[in-house]
Amino acid sequence: MDAEVATFAERFRRDLVAFGPRLAAAAVVVVASWVAARVVGVLVRRFAGARGLDPDLMKLLGRVARGTLVVFGAVTALGTLGLDVSALVAGLGLTGFALGFALRDIISNTLAGVLILLFRPFQRGDHVSVAGAEGVVADVDLRYTTLVVDEGTRVLVPNSTLFTNAIRVQRRR
Repeated sequence: MDAEVATFAERFRRDLVAFGPRLAAAAVVVVASWVAARVVGVLVRRFAGARGLDPDLMKLLGRVARGTLVVFGAVTALGTLGLDVSALVAGLGLTGFALGFALRDIISNTLAGVLILLFRPFQRGDHVSVAGAEGVVADVDLRYTTLVVDEGTRVLVPNSTLFTNAIRVQRRR
C-alpha cells in the first residue's frame, strides 16, 4: 500500500512539474487580457472626453471592448492550458446566434439606442412626440428613452419605436 501511494505521489509531482509552465502561461494570459481590458476602457473614456463624444455611447463601447477582451483572454488561456477550444468557440458562436434570435427585440432596442446616441436626432431637454407618446426627453438609455410628461409622470419609449417611427421634435430654447 505504501509503495502505491509513493508511486502515485511521484507521478503526481512529475505531472505537476510538466503542467506548471502551461498553468503559469495561462495565468499570464488571463492577467494580461484583464489589464488590457482596463487600459482599453480608460482609453475609450479619454478619447470620448477629448473629442466631446456622447458619454453614454462611449460607456457602451468601452464595456463591449472590455468584455470582448476578457472573453478572448479566457479562451486563449484555456487553449494555452492544452484544451481544444475549437468546440468551445463553435459553441459560443451557436449560443450567440440562439441568444440573438431569442433576444432580438432587446437587441434591436439596444442597436437603435446606439444609433440614436450616434446620430442625435434629439437631445435631452427637447420636446418629442412619437407613436402616441409625448414629453420632454429626460434620458436616452440603451433600451429606452425617458420622456417626462409632467412632475410625476414619465414615459419609457423603446428606442426601436423611436428609430422606426416618425418623430416630432421641438428643440429646447
